[in-house]
Amino acid sequence: MTLALGCIADDYTGASDLANTLTRCGLRTVQTIGVPADELKLPEVDAVVVSLKSRSIEAAIAVSRSRAADKWLRGRGAAHVLFKICSTFDSTDAGNIGPVMDALRHDCGDRIVLVTPAFPETGRTVYQGNLFVGSVPLNESPLRDHPLNPMHDSNLVRVLARQSKTKVDLVDLKTVTRGADAVRARLSELSARGFGAAIVDAVFDHDLETIGEVALEHRLSVGASGVGLGLARALVASRKLKAGASNAVSDAPVGGPAACLAGSCSHATLQQIAQAEQVMPVLHLDPERVVAGGDEASRALAWAKGRLNEGPILIASSSTPDQVAALQARHGRNATGHAIEQAMADLAEGLVQSGVRRLVVAGGETSGAVVDRLGIPGFLVGAEIAAGVPVLRAVGAKDGEMLLALKSGNFGGPEFFSDALKLMR
Repeated sequence: MTLALGCIADDYTGASDLANTLTRCGLRTVQTIGVPADELKLPEVDAVVVSLKSRSIEAAIAVSRSRAADKWLRGRGAAHVLFKICSTFDSTDAGNIGPVMDALRHDCGDRIVLVTPAFPETGRTVYQGNLFVGSVPLNESPLRDHPLNPMHDSNLVRVLARQSKTKVDLVDLKTVTRGADAVRARLSELSARGFGAAIVDAVFDHDLETIGEVALEHRLSVGASGVGLGLARALVASRKLKAGASNAVSDAPVGGPAACLAGSCSHATLQQIAQAEQVMPVLHLDPERVVAGGDEASRALAWAKGRLNEGPILIASSSTPDQVAALQARHGRNATGHAIEQAMADLAEGLVQSGVRRLVVAGGETSGAVVDRLGIPGFLVGAEIAAGVPVLRAVGAKDGEMLLALKSGNFGGPEFFSDALKLMR
């Protein structure tokens, strides 16, 4: 296998988002869960997205795992590696974006790295170094209340500089709109002045194409799926690969019972749960009982088993930001998050043992816990359900054929759960 592009994603839903974007651009893409084992048989592809659950763990561990993924990808011929982060730059002043970027930059020898979470298609734009969610700055959006990585500063130059050991500056929109040569000149100037990273403005898709063209000349870039779009289009334009090659996803139906799990507390997911209540049975877990060590997962499984043969069901641990904050105040942020993730993983395992082969999961941390528990080593990328969310067909799963959808909390429209199940046959 000789890869045209290697990618390291810091969570599983973000990896699916990126794999979906690359597939839409014509790259044959596989998403793996962690660094693939030697015995895992992968089809011939153009890009591999190595999914890590490294966004909110200790920075040193995130660095170690990212370096291992980078070594594997470059060992398969990837001249360029994208470190894929969330389009809302989820991170704290302790990391993990800065420390991982610093380590990968050191390993590959790049003097300066392009960084942008912009993805206009999903409402994420960067202007004068400030990240916007729709029409509002990041720190005024619902992401300011993220339960693990609350974002209180929209200026990404400042945010990244607090995490990184290198100096960080800006390539502004005026420069980007002047084209690739202007961006190259700005990066050369910053590099000569000792800067090791540059936040790059992007407001429109054609800005991403300019960024992708320049980034492909380096060995490392950092960003959301928008950078992946730019890189993929640059690869196709350079004729280094042929767009539109057949992907390896089979359309054979899987069938069997279907279930949905929602662990995200985002406003979008809460709306989607409310909509799902109109068309399928929904059970809301008691988060207090989950964190306190109650038998909520057992109760939910018993509830689900009596309904699976009648149609899809949804089990939700999602709560409003105020409820989450109160729960964290009583039990601690890390303990609360871990308890809920493990309860959702218990539920996924029990549902699969009960015959579920089509599973929709909402929430990045929830998705990571579920996929880890199910022991799925990789996915082939299928049809797009919503922007950034494809149908995934399990590769090498011990439980046999399965279809999954892994959704970042903020992605998808109000009827996402129903839309997903329609495409997961």
